[in-house]
Amino acid sequence: MAAQKSSDTNVMTNETLTASTKKTLLAYLGGDKIPAAIQIYPNNFDDKDKILTYLDKYNKGKSKADKIIYTDLAGTVSSLTGGLMSAITYVLVAFAGISLVTSMIMIAIITYTSVLERTKEIGVLKALGARKKDITRVFDAETVILGVGAGVLGVFIAWLATFPINIILYNITSLANVSHLNPIHGVILIIVSTILTVLGGHIPARMAAKKDAAIALRTE
Repeated sequence: MAAQKSSDTNVMTNETLTASTKKTLLAYLGGDKIPAAIQIYPNNFDDKDKILTYLDKYNKGKSKADKIIYTDLAGTVSSLTGGLMSAITYVLVAFAGISLVTSMIMIAIITYTSVLERTKEIGVLKALGARKKDITRVFDAETVILGVGAGVLGVFIAWLATFPINIILYNITSLANVSHLNPIHGVILIIVSTILTVLGGHIPARMAAKKDAAIALRTE
């Protein structure tokens, strides 16, 4: 400290100092009664928010020279990380949306194929007195079963996948139970799967209901 006070260069870097930079450096090294900066390390984010609230209240109504200028490094990092995570989330949602549309198209194709393969069966049902809505209900019921089964299977596989994922993450980061499946989310996924399956298969089901019984019975 004494060496730095008597020198016009930075004793650590040999950089020439002006009067203001020398004063700042001495304050940083503890050679001034007025500190150049104070670093505060809160225990958690709640304490950090309380400190920021206190500083904001202190600065309120004061002149610019009397205000405490602070930088919330944790908030800055959190903001940057949050923006990055939001971008990743949007990309994943876009991929999920594309997957859902593709799934609906595939379900419609499968149901339509089933209609073509069972044209004669549809004719028999109509000949026995089945109404259009009865035929539609038959295929809608099949798509509901398909949707529920696919949803349950998907949720079950996702639940099983959490175990190896948690093991891998624990070995890498020492964080336990990072990946978990909320039962409510699982139920919602099953419901969404069922609704999308019904929507995808309803149009082919309506097409099946409109088939003429005589033409359907002649189909080989």
